[in-house]
Amino acid sequence: MKTLEPIELGIGGNGSVYRNLAVRQLVERAIKNGEGVLSDTGALVVNTGKYTGRSPDDKYIVDTPAVHDDIAWGSVNRPMTKEAFDSIKSKMLAYLQNRTLYVFDGFAGTDRKYAKSFRIINELASQNLFISSLLVTPTEEELDNFVPEFTVIAAPGFKCIPEVDGTNSEACIVIDYEQKIVLIAGSQYSGEIKKSVFSVMNYVLPKNGVLSMHCSANIGEDGDTAIFFGLSGTGKTTLSADPARKLIGDDEHGWSDDGIFNIEGGCYAKCINLTEENEPEIYNAIKFGTLLENVVIDPDSGEPDYTDDSLTENTRAGYPVCYIPNAELSGKGRQPETVIFLTADAFGVLPPVARLDNDMAMFHFVSGYTSKLAGTERGITEPQTTFSTCFGAPFLPLDPSVYAEMLGEKIKNNKSRVFLINTGWSGGKYGVGSRIKLKYTRAMVTAAITGQLDNVEYKLDEIFNIYVPKTCPGVPEDILDPINTWADKDEYVKTAKELAGKFNENFKKYKNMPENIVKAGPKA
Repeated sequence: MKTLEPIELGIGGNGSVYRNLAVRQLVERAIKNGEGVLSDTGALVVNTGKYTGRSPDDKYIVDTPAVHDDIAWGSVNRPMTKEAFDSIKSKMLAYLQNRTLYVFDGFAGTDRKYAKSFRIINELASQNLFISSLLVTPTEEELDNFVPEFTVIAAPGFKCIPEVDGTNSEACIVIDYEQKIVLIAGSQYSGEIKKSVFSVMNYVLPKNGVLSMHCSANIGEDGDTAIFFGLSGTGKTTLSADPARKLIGDDEHGWSDDGIFNIEGGCYAKCINLTEENEPEIYNAIKFGTLLENVVIDPDSGEPDYTDDSLTENTRAGYPVCYIPNAELSGKGRQPETVIFLTADAFGVLPPVARLDNDMAMFHFVSGYTSKLAGTERGITEPQTTFSTCFGAPFLPLDPSVYAEMLGEKIKNNKSRVFLINTGWSGGKYGVGSRIKLKYTRAMVTAAITGQLDNVEYKLDEIFNIYVPKTCPGVPEDILDPINTWADKDEYVKTAKELAGKFNENFKKYKNMPENIVKAGPKA
C-alpha cells in the first residue's frame, strides 16, 4: 500500500492519505465507510444524494489576467474572482484536515504525446474507485516519477455557504486554469470529476493543435475508425459499443495530426432501462470494480432494477474500458473515415439518417441540436429542446469557433464522410410518437460506417436541407422519410418548419459565421 505524506498535498493533520490503491482495497474501504453496497454481480452501488446529475449553475472558472481573453464568458463559463476561489480552497483544505483521503495519479489521454497528468484527491473511496477507472492508469515507472500538472480536489462533504462564498448553492465546481487546480464541493455525483478533467483538456489541447471532442469512437477490423458526437442520452455509449467493432472510447477524444486518441481510460454509461439483449457489452461490464450510481437494487438479492427511476433517470455505471470485451486497449485509432452527429429529436421530425456535405456538417456541428433528456441535469424532468454548440457547450471554455474551425479543417483534409442520425422520436412528438427502434438505428450506423450508404440514391429534404437516403440495409424504407410515419401530414410539416425555425434562430448568435455555412441550414 503506497501512501503520500499529507504535507505533499498541502493538507496537514493526522489523516491517512492513500495513493493509487487497488480496486479491491477501494471497494473494501467504501463498504467499510458505509458509502455503498455490492450488487449481485459485485458492482459497488452508491446513492449520490441530492445531486444525481451535473449541476451547471454551480460551475465557475477563475477569472485571471492570464486566461481572461481566452475564455468565452457567459452563462456556461461563469467567472469567479481569484479571491473567492482562494477563500473556498482554504476552507476546503481546512475541512479535509485529519481526514482519510484517497489519491489517484493518472493521465488524461492515451497518447502520451498529448496526455496531461492529473492528481485526483477524493474524500470518498467510491469516487476514487470511479476516477481510477475513468482516467488512464500509469505504469509503475510512470507512477514512481509522477508529477501532476493539474490537481482536482473533490469533497462532497464540504458545503459552500452562498451568502459568504458567493456561490449559487452549497455545491461548487470551479477551475483555476492558472493555478491548475479544480475544486468540487458539495456534490457526490462522480460525473462532475470526469467533466472537470474534460473541461481542462478542452482548454489545453486546442492550444497544442489537437481538437478535443465530446464524442465516442470505435474501430473496425481493417482499422477504419468512426467517431460519434452527441450529448448525454443520444446514444454515444450504446452505439459505439458495437460487437462487430472495437471500442476506442465512449465519451471524450482528441483528434491530432496522428489520428484520434481516447482522453479517458474508462466508460460512464447510462443504465436506465438497460437490458442484456439490447446492450450486452454495457450490461456485462457491470461487475466487481464498476461503480453504479443511483441504481435501485433489491435489498435481499442485490439485483439491480434498471427500470426504476425513483432516484433519477440518470442512473450511471463507471467502469474501465477493458471491461468491454472488444475494446481497443491502445485507446488510439487512425484518422476517422466516418463522423456521426447523434441527436434525440423530441419533435419527431428529423430523418433517422441523413448525409451532410461539408457546409451542412459545419452548420449541424456548431448547432449541436438535441433534446435534453430527463435526469441528465438537475431540474430537467422531461425532454427539452436545446442547442449545445459543438455537442459539448457545457465543457468548452474557449470560443466555439475554435473547435468548429478545427473540425471543419480535419473533415476536409481527411475526406471524412459525415452523417446526422436521429435516435429520438418518430411518428409524432414526444408523448405521441415512439422512440426509433435501436435495431434500426444500429443498422443505419453500420451502413454509414461500412460505406453501404455511399452509393445509394438520396433526396434533399426541402425543410431541413439535408440528404436523406431512399434505402438503407436493414431499415424499412417507409421510416427513412419521417413524414411517412405521421398520421397527420399537415401537422408534420407545421412541426418540422417550427423546428427548422428554431435552428435558424439559434444560429443568428454566431455573428462571424461564413455565409456558405449559414445557407447550409434548414429552409424554414
